[in-house]
Amino acid sequence: MFDLIVAGAGMGGLVAAVHARERGASVLVLEKGDRAGGSMLLSSGFLWRYREFDRFREECPGGDPGLQWLVHDRLDSDLAWLESVAGPALERETGNPLTTGLRFDPGQVTRALVEGAGEILLAEPLRRLPTETPVLLATGGFQGNRELVRRHITPEAESLWLRTNPWSTGDGLTLALERGAELSSGMDEFYGRNLPAPPARVTPEGFRPLAQRYAHHAVVENARGERYAARTWSEIDVVQWTARQPDARARYTVSEERLGERVRDRTIGEMIESAEQAGGTVERAEGNVSIEVAAGITTTLGGLRVDSRWRAAERVYACGMDAGGVSTGGYSSGLAWALVSGRLAADAALAG
Repeated sequence: MFDLIVAGAGMGGLVAAVHARERGASVLVLEKGDRAGGSMLLSSGFLWRYREFDRFREECPGGDPGLQWLVHDRLDSDLAWLESVAGPALERETGNPLTTGLRFDPGQVTRALVEGAGEILLAEPLRRLPTETPVLLATGGFQGNRELVRRHITPEAESLWLRTNPWSTGDGLTLALERGAELSSGMDEFYGRNLPAPPARVTPEGFRPLAQRYAHHAVVENARGERYAARTWSEIDVVQWTARQPDARARYTVSEERLGERVRDRTIGEMIESAEQAGGTVERAEGNVSIEVAAGITTTLGGLRVDSRWRAAERVYACGMDAGGVSTGGYSSGLAWALVSGRLAADAALAG
């Protein structure tokens, strides 16, 4: 008999399992995929928060203020805990003056958390909710479920690149709703990046290097010639807009004079070159460079509504992207949310 069952062995689930075992609990982790680490293994490894809470509220105005405050208030101490478990971070600056946080090696973090998480069963999804043992849902959202994406986000779901692991298909969401849970805000929102459109070839190794992150420097338009101007620093609004255009596509056009401009760690020209090498459609004419992009979905931002004790339903708790409504209206670090919510939800589930 286990004290806690955790569904999902990504960042949120592994953190919850390790933390629960530190408290002396026996834990069983069920992982649908053939490996642990979830989408964390495909990420850059940054866990961050906005430096100022007011800025967090400005960037994500539709999110739950109470949940947002937990991230702002607890992340620094939780990052210290993560370093005690997984070893020192690789970088101690995010490179963005709006944010603060650390970057870890995703593989190292996964290995360390797996070692401390107890029993993990791979290729074993949670098929039904237990009635006696508390369960913590950490299945990572529903971005891998085309039907749910079509229902909640865009009718162009079939045309989206899946820029994440293939196992996050809304299992936690579906099971909890059957138990009486409610949906959070932001069900029509997601985090992702625009990538070169087919016939480009996009593999997991290309999820990050193929991201086209220069909408602020480009003319962005759809197939009908309708233009969109980026509003957010993260360009999350651009990829969400792209996802709702015909075939989830848009075109970026940039003056050749701007190709040397840097966006974080890469130039615009380098990003376009990587897309062209992957087989993307790039055109050069009259001093401009144009590339066709398609929206790539990384994680959904809406999910289950949790109460102050992290409950989504009777004896059902949620963390990470299964607990929605934090980034509504904008963008904040999903890994940071998974870390903070994983530890807190584990405490709540054990308390009953």
